[in-house]
Amino acid sequence: MRISIRGNMLLVGACLVAAASARGQQPQDQAAQIEDSLDVAVVYSPVRANMVGGYGFWMQGGSVQVYGQFWRGHSQFWQRLGVVADVSGLHAAHMNGTGVGLDMVTADFGPRYTWSPANHRYAIFGEAKVGEAHGMRSIFPVSAGLVDSANSLALSVGGGLNIPITRRLAARAFEAEWLRTQLPNGASGVQNNLRLGMGLIFKFKWPER
Repeated sequence: MRISIRGNMLLVGACLVAAASARGQQPQDQAAQIEDSLDVAVVYSPVRANMVGGYGFWMQGGSVQVYGQFWRGHSQFWQRLGVVADVSGLHAAHMNGTGVGLDMVTADFGPRYTWSPANHRYAIFGEAKVGEAHGMRSIFPVSAGLVDSANSLALSVGGGLNIPITRRLAARAFEAEWLRTQLPNGASGVQNNLRLGMGLIFKFKWPER
């Protein structure tokens, strides 16, 4: 089943709206745990990609991530839960000297859980996302021959470390995730990639209503 990039973004928006609506219906003691926030991260994202026969190559690119937090808990540690949407663009001039390049755009979303100590000196997060990968300007073998673009399901699981700089700015010190795509490759039709990242996070918060 093909998942459109536009459909992903609409679904993320619906999730965020639903979370905000649920927040307004919560009892007062539960609402006290909620903090409205929105983070926008700009991340440099190199990817170690694989190809047929186990050979690998590096892709270079970046991503924009939008994270909406809708729950916050606090005991000995701070805990947060939200939804993240990620749009990434990647490029390889050639794959292992074959003379064939690859451009890829991924758009995915899913839940993110964040944990940090009470002093807020750092925050560790884990997430799982699903969406679509679009490969282009390359060669993809299909039953009808060769095509220069293809789409597939994209799945990713990973996490990272954020370090606050100011109240409105933080650093993505490290990020790593497994990214699985299913673009046609003349063999298994599956790619297991390692996506890394580092960058800056711009934080937007507003008072409770």
